[in-house]
Amino acid sequence: MKRSKRFEMLAARPVNKDGFVVEWPEVGLVAMSSPNDPKPSIKIEQGKIVEIDGVPRARFDFIDQFIADYAIDITIAERAMAMEDAQIAKMLVDVNVSRDEVIKITQGLTPAKILAVLNTMNVVEMMMAMQKMRARKIPSNQCHVTNTQDNPVLIAADAAEAALRGFDEMETTVAVVRYAPFNALSLQVGAQVGRGGVLIQCALEEATELLLGMRGITAYAETISVYGTENVFVDGDDTPWSKAFLASAYASRGLKMRFTSGTGSEVQMGYAEGKSMLYLEIRCIMLTRGAGVQGLQNGSVSCIGVPAAVPSGIRAVLGENLCAAMLDLEVASSNDQTFTHSDLRRTARTLMQMLPGTDFICSGYSASPNYDNMFAGSNWDVDDYDDWNIIQRDLMIDGGLQPVSEEQVIAIRNKAAKALQAVFKELGFPIITDEEVEAATYAHGTKDIIQRNVVEDIKAAEEMMKRGITGLDIVKALAKNGFADVAESVLGTLKQRVSGDYLHTAAILDKQLNVISAVNNKNDYRGPGTGYRLSKERWDEIKNIRQAIKPSDFDV
Repeated sequence: MKRSKRFEMLAARPVNKDGFVVEWPEVGLVAMSSPNDPKPSIKIEQGKIVEIDGVPRARFDFIDQFIADYAIDITIAERAMAMEDAQIAKMLVDVNVSRDEVIKITQGLTPAKILAVLNTMNVVEMMMAMQKMRARKIPSNQCHVTNTQDNPVLIAADAAEAALRGFDEMETTVAVVRYAPFNALSLQVGAQVGRGGVLIQCALEEATELLLGMRGITAYAETISVYGTENVFVDGDDTPWSKAFLASAYASRGLKMRFTSGTGSEVQMGYAEGKSMLYLEIRCIMLTRGAGVQGLQNGSVSCIGVPAAVPSGIRAVLGENLCAAMLDLEVASSNDQTFTHSDLRRTARTLMQMLPGTDFICSGYSASPNYDNMFAGSNWDVDDYDDWNIIQRDLMIDGGLQPVSEEQVIAIRNKAAKALQAVFKELGFPIITDEEVEAATYAHGTKDIIQRNVVEDIKAAEEMMKRGITGLDIVKALAKNGFADVAESVLGTLKQRVSGDYLHTAAILDKQLNVISAVNNKNDYRGPGTGYRLSKERWDEIKNIRQAIKPSDFDV
């Protein structure tokens, strides 16, 4: 058949390298409305829920049981469930109805009822609701700091630059598991060089992750996954109760933590039970609330390719973020793993969260180039910093980042590499040479650095754990070697373990190490002129891009 030249050109476009499927409800390949989704219902007898969404207690699986016993406010449930779906949706959008009023209703809803409410809303309405329903007034951002060599000097330099650019939380992971202590140590030092108060984590198996946190090397965790069907939970040897116990282990040691879930995970793992992706994700969100956890990383996360392949899938991702906010949880709204070859499509996906603002717009903006990203590549990376900053400037929105000069970046990366060099020397770890410091200062990624002796580093990292090195040892090493300001910042984050204030919902620390959370920075949006508004100082930061022509550039 003779081809249309236009269709030939269209076929070559990046978006047509993506994968798409028609809806297939039987295996769960449907975003928000499967014919197998249950109808909303609730029955309460003698102060106990005996039926949820058409399922009697005798047939509850353990997710139903956990939700019934811990996640629904029975004092409001019957009245909330009797409300029309559209009535609740209008409350979410209505600027004359406060966030507190909405939450009193949403905490009495079942999973199927929440799904029904979200199904009445388009993406603009969901974004309007998100602007009101996020927990913390000030939006923020989180990044990934990784590299394929687990190079500690590069991690420290990348973390310092990312902190300077505005990230409030940072996460690392490893290429080689035994490198983990060095990755966490390097991230801690580099982040605090960039600015005081940045919270860091190292994503590992849970025993090591908890140990690093208890030693004061890391400050929070979010890789505690929950799932929407019992079979997926059982496949991972977990239950809602075991996850709740683990959450309490973190919190009791002064560690901020949130669960992780995401639309499409049950489909990806083969146990969707024919339900829609969003219905199963709502169950995960309600488990999180029932466990008493302060927040959730969701937005499909590493499963994004699944909902992105079906109709309304990106809408469903926004729906799950909104649902978490509706249940009064901190929302780290993903936007991390890459899912498309199309720059247009990845930007459209992000604007759903960037425009209204979430507690963490990205839970994994890659502060390393994507070829170094050990989380399978991010939707955004270091090569996109200018685009992100200019979008903020174009739309007068706060995406959590700010423009910086080349001179500032070079200086902060150099300071971080030197600080880590001093810590390694003081603690008796393999030497970091001046040549390594210089390379990391100016590097784009691992293609530009000096390789280290991996065997010696791994031995030293294992020795670090055997010696029982803690955050206080890092403080002492920094203070002794001329980095008193960085030592004070590390010590300040450790002091937060004692007060526990940063365990409140959506907590971050500012540059002075003050806690900003949903308690003391509560979102009070009630329409135009209310809620979070850019201050003059913040708007001046966002406007001040290096590319903008100034009158002073010309002789007049």
